[in-house]
Amino acid sequence: MKVLVCIKQVVDAHDTVSLDEAAGRLTFAPKSVFRMNRADEHALEEALLLKERLGEDVEIHAVTVGPPRAASVVRRALEMGATGCVHVTVGDDGQPDPSTTARALAACVSRGGFDLVLAGVMAEDDMAGVTGQLVGAYLGWPCATSVVAIETLSPGGKVRVTSEIEHGYRALREIALPAVLTIQTGINQPRYPRLSDVLRARTMSPETIPLDELVPHQRIGNAPKVAKPASSRQGIVLKGTSLEKARALVDILREKALIP
Repeated sequence: MKVLVCIKQVVDAHDTVSLDEAAGRLTFAPKSVFRMNRADEHALEEALLLKERLGEDVEIHAVTVGPPRAASVVRRALEMGATGCVHVTVGDDGQPDPSTTARALAACVSRGGFDLVLAGVMAEDDMAGVTGQLVGAYLGWPCATSVVAIETLSPGGKVRVTSEIEHGYRALREIALPAVLTIQTGINQPRYPRLSDVLRARTMSPETIPLDELVPHQRIGNAPKVAKPASSRQGIVLKGTSLEKARALVDILREKALIP
């Protein structure tokens, strides 16, 4: 049984992020630190727990789509215990939109002959929450979202999952493999890498594949441009002594008919 975990690199601290208003995209300061998206970390841990339950016949692979610096998150996956990893490389000028990313991930799944795909329920940066579902749609596989529990019935057969749904309820579903599951945070406690796995990871290199090789003859879209929200109203700064400020405030409230 082969399991593919989709992971994303996100910035660790938002105080190192600024907005390039002319280009409509976020820029990162040289001191910015990047890490694995937390929901994806839970997805990876869940895959490793499946391997522990099912035995050595399970292979865990990780894949990321991102710029050269994103190689660090798939290396982190190796340190946590993944069998192999793939880095789909894009340029430094931005992150592909969810649809393009999902097409690339679906192509990786088809290439590798995977039985199960796990992904975090949402990325911390764009909070789109649709990449996993799009991967399932492009593959034509069933997809369960916001999964909080996984019970494997048989390798290569079916999985029984519990998903969070609206109004605090949970749904129990039995899904035939191959399938895509998006994992909710809090489902487990991600492990700290063992020294043996860290040393093993140092001897391995991720397979790198250019994005346009996986999605040829298709328009590769970038994530939508971002901008500061337009101010709907402006505040008024009252100046003077406390008494003058109080009188000015009363005048404003009377002008707006908020007090008699």
